[in-house]
Amino acid sequence: MKATLGLFDATAISIGAIVGAGIFVVIGIAAGLAGPAMIISILIAAGVSLVTALSFAELASWLPKEGGVYEFAHGLLSPYLGFITGWMWMLSNTFTGAAVSLGFAYYFTAVVPAIPAPWLAALVCLLFTYINFIGVRRSATLNNYLVVAKLSILAFFVVFGLSHFKSENLTPFVSSTTGVLYATVFIFFAFGGFARVAVVAEEVKDPRRNVPRAILLSLLISTIFYVLVGVVAVGLVGSSGLSSSKSPLTHAIDATGATWATYVVSFGGLLATASVLLTSVLGVSRVAYSMARRGELPRALSAVHGSHGTPYYSIWVVGGLMASLVLLIDLEKVVAVSTFSLLFYYAVANAAALRLRPESRLYHPGVPIVGIIATFALLVFILFASPQGWTLGVVGLAIGSVIYLAKKKR
Repeated sequence: MKATLGLFDATAISIGAIVGAGIFVVIGIAAGLAGPAMIISILIAAGVSLVTALSFAELASWLPKEGGVYEFAHGLLSPYLGFITGWMWMLSNTFTGAAVSLGFAYYFTAVVPAIPAPWLAALVCLLFTYINFIGVRRSATLNNYLVVAKLSILAFFVVFGLSHFKSENLTPFVSSTTGVLYATVFIFFAFGGFARVAVVAEEVKDPRRNVPRAILLSLLISTIFYVLVGVVAVGLVGSSGLSSSKSPLTHAIDATGATWATYVVSFGGLLATASVLLTSVLGVSRVAYSMARRGELPRALSAVHGSHGTPYYSIWVVGGLMASLVLLIDLEKVVAVSTFSLLFYYAVANAAALRLRPESRLYHPGVPIVGIIATFALLVFILFASPQGWTLGVVGLAIGSVIYLAKKKR
């Protein structure tokens, strides 16, 4: 592994992981649950993400090592929690990759409806797996272009959409407090990538400074865009209009009557979901690599390609799993399972941050306590918002525990 990524690259990796399926796809699910008040859901999810991001920033400054939260839990809590956290990270982000590849396919088929979305999503998974295989520098450069382009298109959506904004679509603003909280669970999925850069810390220059900065910068930039886009999208077609579409931003901008604008936003959806998929394969393969070099996964997954400098077995296994998943499950189940896993390992990250010595702390020691409370509160709401997602998440935990105990016994 070579340290070739600067602060811009590192920040773009996390933005690439955040801004994608959430704002381009999941916003429709959230609008159906909370109505116009999904904007409050966005702010709540951003607040929960912030306290956890501060914990991640402290941990990444303390131990800038490939594997991220897996290494933090292993070093500060216990080998079991380290293994199960790495396992849940891979579960979450493998499902995330499947979700965003489906999002990519939905936006593409909105323009070219003749192609079956699941098969297109599987092919896209394999394409981005290959890009990850040929080198992190190439992956990061492509991601930089994708991030700049998709943020530019979201800015266009906001500016152009404001000229057709209908304030009456924002009333009644809050129709269900419970709906707002349920929507927060799904919107939290949209913020899930802010710590993605931590899992490639050994490939970042000056990681003790640049990884924490990248985490916080990416969260700030993404929150600004999420709020602006959420307000304009509801103002264009109302929450019911958003919830009825699998490509809600395309549907929203279509209300302006400008066909060319619809094509621009559809293209933005393709770019956004593509960059999330690219960083999902990157992140999961690095956690698998980190676990394998400690012997907690098959050693072959820690093999690094001689010329490309990438953990190539890990990359291809991860990409193959994502391509298979998109043919088997629907988007809403993917989001629920991924969010459960996400909240679990964020709770562990906050618990690990509590164990840091005073000299390693960057922020008030109460920050990780707030993070633990907030993540557990959202886990409770998942139980009601998506019982099936909660059940599948617990099954994932059980499978990981069995694997760990079997390896330990052997």
